[in-house]
Amino acid sequence: MKLISHFKELPKDKLYRKIEPDSLPFETTDSCKKCDEIIGQKRALKAIQTGLDIKSRGYNIFITGMVGTGRTTTIKKFLDKIEKTKATPDDVLYVHNFKSPDEPTLIMLSAGKGKLFREDMNNLINVLKRDIPELLKSQFYTDKRNSIVESQQKKQKKILQQFEHEVSKEGFTVIQVQVGTFVKPDLVPVIDKKPTSFDKLAQLVKEHKFSKQEFNALKKKYEALTEKLEDVFAELKDIEEETHQKLKEWDQKSIIPVIKELVSKVRGKYKSTKIEKYLNQVEEDLTEHMDLFKSQKIQQREKLPMDPFVKYRVNLLVNNSDLEGAPIIMEKNPNYVNLFGSIESSMNRFGMLQTDFTKIKAGSLLKANGGYIVISALDALLEPGVWPSLKRTLKHQTLQIQNYASLYLFSAKGPKPEPIEINVKVIFIGDSFIYDLLYYQDVDFKKIFKIKAEFDSETKLSKKTIQDYSDFAKKIIEEDQLKPMDKYGMAALIEQCIRMAGRQKKVTTRFHHVADIIREANYWAKRSRAPMVSRKHIEKAVEERFERVSLIEDKIQEMIDEGTLMIDTTGSEVGQVNGLSVYRLGQFYFGKPTRITATTAVGRAGVINIEREADLSGRTHNKGVLILSGYLRNKYAKDKPFALSASLAFEQSYSGVDGDSASSTEAYALLSSLSNIPLRQDIAVTGSLNQKGEVQPIGAVNEKIEGFYDVCKSKRLTGKQGVIIPEANIKNLMLRRDLVNAVDKGKFHIYPVKTIDDGIEILTGIKAGRQKSDGSFEPDTVNDRVDKELKRLAKSWKQFSAPQKKEKNKKT
Repeated sequence: MKLISHFKELPKDKLYRKIEPDSLPFETTDSCKKCDEIIGQKRALKAIQTGLDIKSRGYNIFITGMVGTGRTTTIKKFLDKIEKTKATPDDVLYVHNFKSPDEPTLIMLSAGKGKLFREDMNNLINVLKRDIPELLKSQFYTDKRNSIVESQQKKQKKILQQFEHEVSKEGFTVIQVQVGTFVKPDLVPVIDKKPTSFDKLAQLVKEHKFSKQEFNALKKKYEALTEKLEDVFAELKDIEEETHQKLKEWDQKSIIPVIKELVSKVRGKYKSTKIEKYLNQVEEDLTEHMDLFKSQKIQQREKLPMDPFVKYRVNLLVNNSDLEGAPIIMEKNPNYVNLFGSIESSMNRFGMLQTDFTKIKAGSLLKANGGYIVISALDALLEPGVWPSLKRTLKHQTLQIQNYASLYLFSAKGPKPEPIEINVKVIFIGDSFIYDLLYYQDVDFKKIFKIKAEFDSETKLSKKTIQDYSDFAKKIIEEDQLKPMDKYGMAALIEQCIRMAGRQKKVTTRFHHVADIIREANYWAKRSRAPMVSRKHIEKAVEERFERVSLIEDKIQEMIDEGTLMIDTTGSEVGQVNGLSVYRLGQFYFGKPTRITATTAVGRAGVINIEREADLSGRTHNKGVLILSGYLRNKYAKDKPFALSASLAFEQSYSGVDGDSASSTEAYALLSSLSNIPLRQDIAVTGSLNQKGEVQPIGAVNEKIEGFYDVCKSKRLTGKQGVIIPEANIKNLMLRRDLVNAVDKGKFHIYPVKTIDDGIEILTGIKAGRQKSDGSFEPDTVNDRVDKELKRLAKSWKQFSAPQKKEKNKKT
């Protein structure tokens, strides 16, 4: 066999992007300035600026990106810059509609005037409630009123005296008779100077004590006088009505000027057609209901279920008197009521629910009218009724406030306020999945959210970026009153940001993680009583953050140490290789090796993915196995049938496998099984395979390498162990310092490969072998052994199937 012993290895300087502390232009962060800029989001900033500048309908903004990339902070800073430059929006008011009480009237007044108008209307009613009763108690008013009453009473008295005189001449007198709850005037004869009822006279007639002829004569007179009595009382009633009318006219003459004067004062302050119309209606209604201000009505008012003066009040929904520029609302709880407002109800003294236009409450969408509102997209979508109502509002730019309960058809009828025209810029913050879901599933979404601002989770590493990060650290240190950080600590922080980005030329923009590291490093600096935060404190903070969530990793490592999970880190085996997998648990993920095995035999089943057959394989992993089959056919089966039945398995894997990063590993296991050449168990493998045999880059390369290193370290480092990675992943390496030191001392090795042939040589120590022009491979190489084995399998299949074919032909 053609042996090979020298392989390309990565040196120490390729495993870690070191930031030289001396390259930083400061000794400590005290020399830095506080960061006020948004770092690394040029594309998103440009999109946001475009969305804010375009005022046309539908140019609302949807901000996407990972949590912690500064989405909310960025939009706050943008809005803070422009809020003072825009005009302050109008106040929003509702007043009573006297013609249609169920449809309150909307009034818009310039900022601050709504509050004044509300106060003026309250003062108007309060002054009327105070002045009119005082007027009604005045000597001038009472004298005139008493004069009217006396004059009218004299008329009534004169008419009654004349009638009584006439009645007395006829021998009758006027009495008051109780009829139920009423008192009715009646006539009775006067006999012997005493009023005597007709019933008594009839009894006297029966007893022959009174003349029947005289009795009948009195009856006739009674009938005639009764008719006159009705005429007299009709006349008295007319005088009574005349008295009421004169008193009303006097009230109007004395009270209306007071009402008109006060209303006129309010009217003169506001130049608004709607207010003019409203005040005219108020004046007319007050004139018609002057009795409300009379003292005898006060007790009655207190017993009413509703305030009788509520229709003269003003409901100030939005008060912008203290606002300068455009309003900015950060709605943290975007439920229906908080966003769109509501019409509340209250229990009156009789235990009944009641509502009126003063119970209309504004939501944050109306409060943001003329400005901006920032909403979490996920929260808005989860809240019942919010998304459909928000779409309607933004499409038609009209807000209709209604009772939230009425949406579900179980509330009593309430007021229907006049719709409000709104012009508000809505800014949604969510992830790309929500944006794509709405874009493709909701036809209205793309019409109302025309601007997408996408925040990147990483940015290019440069001198300016390093300075920006230092300024950001200064900001966190100042805001949280932390210890300053020296240049060694800052260099370590930036190195950690590079690792979080997963590329040596990039740094993460997930600043909430960066800020947490700064705060936790400060904690460890305080624990050690250090004057400032340095490299060891940053590294300690990162280590402790990992330690807090690494229970599962420790349990897996224990099972490997105990032999429960079978992983070999020494020796060689045919058809067996250590693959590298990643366990993801939310934000935390780590790498650990997994034993992958392959078996081969005669047959036509091809490559069987045992994980797929057991429903434990994801779609990407299935694709990787299919690509592996394509690679084998393309390389070895052009001149012969592919008579192979092979099976691949992730040993001791019971929770599912996905991703194609093990496809190169599976290829090595198959080649080993076919060639019967053992593979080194002290080397673990990762890499994605294409059909041409090239090894493609994979994710989480640092965690995978560190996972196998920890296993080898636990089992004892031999100086021969290592990892094969795709050469394209070199730019992603930001390995732990202890692992880098182990590589530097020759205790661990990292081999970059471009092709499967490169990897199989490392794993076997035997040359892979080039393919000749005739399709064969160099003799005594791995590929030659594989090719010969596939030929043998093909011949075996032919020999096995040939007798069966002949037997079938004989039968036919």
